Amino acid sequence: MTNPQHIAMSFLIFAALLFMGSSVSSEVDNSLLTEGFVSHVEDAEDPSNMTKKPSLQPKESKPAIATYTLKRLSQVCVMAKLGVVFLVKENKKTLYYNLDPKSTRVTGYCTNDKAVLSLEFDGGMLEFTFKKDGDQAYVITLRAKLEPEPSCKNCKSKSYPGILDHEKLFKTSKGKSFKCNSKTQLILAENLSIKLIEMQIQGFDLDKDTFGKEVECWADYTKRIIPIVVGAVVAGIILIAILVYVLMRERRSQGYEQL
Repeated sequence: MTNPQHIAMSFLIFAALLFMGSSVSSEVDNSLLTEGFVSHVEDAEDPSNMTKKPSLQPKESKPAIATYTLKRLSQVCVMAKLGVVFLVKENKKTLYYNLDPKSTRVTGYCTNDKAVLSLEFDGGMLEFTFKKDGDQAYVITLRAKLEPEPSCKNCKSKSYPGILDHEKLFKTSKGKSFKCNSKTQLILAENLSIKLIEMQIQGFDLDKDTFGKEVECWADYTKRIIPIVVGAVVAGIILIAILVYVLMRERRSQGYEQL
């Protein structure tokens, strides 16, 4: 028969081995869980996996020019070709951010008399609200928002919203587009402005998804007409001077004949 002492000893050894195995398994599981949690946090803090907010620049540069379209039932109802610069005033300084077409999403909608074109990007947006009023179309609301990355490691992030409402911007008649090669700067808030570069924009009545006849902005008109006016004035002055000279010469010659 088996010795009872041997049975008791075997039972104790088995229990000890079972307890040790359970402790080792628990330590391994806890180690794996801890390592997995740390790895997850590191991935979250990886800059490549985080949203890249706009970085403000101390100097202004020319933005990329791109064409943005919005469709309704497969037909273009809004088209805008332009470059966009955000101007932020901070601590009596002006900082700049150029809209990047590659990271810009176009959203919005069109109805018979209203259209909204929203250019969205990580950290901001620019939104045009078009209105159709009889045979005229214009932008009634221009809204913008910029949330740039903090200027220092421990600085708090800031948001710069702005709006122009109840306006008649870029007004045209039916089927025409508004074009302005000159820089168009609009103040949307005390510390936020928008500069539109080489802009051509049209809401409603686009024929074959192309811009209609151009309506020239006042800045382009003055740039074009001022040299013509100045040239005409200079030519007039020269002509008057020539006529005065000729008349004076004739009078002098007549006076000599009388003598």
